[in-house]
Amino acid sequence: MDRAQKEKVVEELGQIFESSGVVVVAHYEGLTVAEMQDLRGRARDGGASVRVAKNRLAKIALEGKPCASIADLMTGMTVLTYSEDPVAAAKVVEDFAKDNKKLEILGGAMGSNALDRAGVEAVSKMPSREELIATIAGMIGAPASNIAGAIGAPASNIASILSTIEDKAAA
Repeated sequence: MDRAQKEKVVEELGQIFESSGVVVVAHYEGLTVAEMQDLRGRARDGGASVRVAKNRLAKIALEGKPCASIADLMTGMTVLTYSEDPVAAAKVVEDFAKDNKKLEILGGAMGSNALDRAGVEAVSKMPSREELIATIAGMIGAPASNIAGAIGAPASNIASILSTIEDKAAA
């Protein structure tokens, strides 16, 4: 890899570190090509991306970035999983690590906050952006359906009262 290629990789990594909601760092030593492709596929399906980069170049790219604290994790065979959604990458890596013990999660960063192994696990258990939006939409829609039910209720109450009166009169 010549100097121009290295500069391009550093620039790409810098963009990843700056624009990602979460970056998870893990060791992938012992993973087969098929297992790595499985991780990449799961990441793609989950709205995340996977990147293997030289640690030295990643450390250079981290300089001056909010998540610079993860530079210490860049040792050995590391793989970066990242996403704009602050939860997606953590969920993907946690799910994959449950199925494959060769992937060892070291930690990560959420914005300027450094995450240890337990922090990544905690983030993975949080609801995703889509789940939160669905919950909020449900909460917004609930009062409207309650109001519609309350408005319709008196009419049904009057109808049942009239029906009861009619039944008594007939008897």
